[in-house]
Amino acid sequence: MMGIRAGARIFGALLLATVLTACSGGGFRPAADRTQNLETYTPEQIFERGEYELSQKRTDDAAFYFSEVERLYPYSNWAKRALIMQAFSFHAGKDYPESRAAAQRYIDFYPADEDAAYAQYLLALSYYDQIDEVGRDQGLTFQALQALRTVIEVYPDSEYATSAILKFDLAFDHLAAKEMEIGRYYLRRQHYTAAINRFRVVVEDFQTTTHTAEALHRLVEAYLSLGLVNEAQTAGAILGYNYQSSEWYEASYKLLTARGLKMRDPGNNWLSQIYRQSIKGQWL
Repeated sequence: MMGIRAGARIFGALLLATVLTACSGGGFRPAADRTQNLETYTPEQIFERGEYELSQKRTDDAAFYFSEVERLYPYSNWAKRALIMQAFSFHAGKDYPESRAAAQRYIDFYPADEDAAYAQYLLALSYYDQIDEVGRDQGLTFQALQALRTVIEVYPDSEYATSAILKFDLAFDHLAAKEMEIGRYYLRRQHYTAAINRFRVVVEDFQTTTHTAEALHRLVEAYLSLGLVNEAQTAGAILGYNYQSSEWYEASYKLLTARGLKMRDPGNNWLSQIYRQSIKGQWL
């Protein structure tokens, strides 16, 4: 998952490098391997070999050659270019820890360089690309959020800021989804207090996500099961004010009216403040 312009730039370079490698008598032969004495080659030749391996989707080999440029010519401009390509190669091969390490080295060594923003973006992706499943370790999600926030705040004018914002919102939504998953688990097993605690987190801390309406409905269910009518009515009132067109409003409306209850705020529970803020056109 990389920026469109960055992807076009890198892969355009790969295509050019492939042609140059095939045509250049001084470059590596396609059959060459890592046993070659790389000290006999220029940094440009080794770099081009890395690009060739990357164009062939041999990401481990590509990362090796880029790392050799950095090792053999540490103070050259080619070393700087090779370091960002290491991070990219490792990421393309889903070696996220190594991608993150290379990206962090780039940021540490070249913080003012034009590709520093992309290095930070790759670092964030090294976390983000591992959180596609709700059941996975949420620590990765928190780390992704922190790294994406750095892209947004430190490099707001870069081409990666917009993508970072979108991914930040998705990662934030992911955390809410995890809370919902656990809350539903408790609700199905009639552990109503534990379920309420999870749904409350969504309503209070993740109110901008897509899960808020369902969380409010689940609160209606849980509170009615405990006989806490006022809380159930207030949750329903918030649904009615903010999410009247949603399926969750319809479901809560049926639950409450079936018991002769209205969607209203009695004004004496934790949801009441949220309800009043909603009426004023505000959110937490």
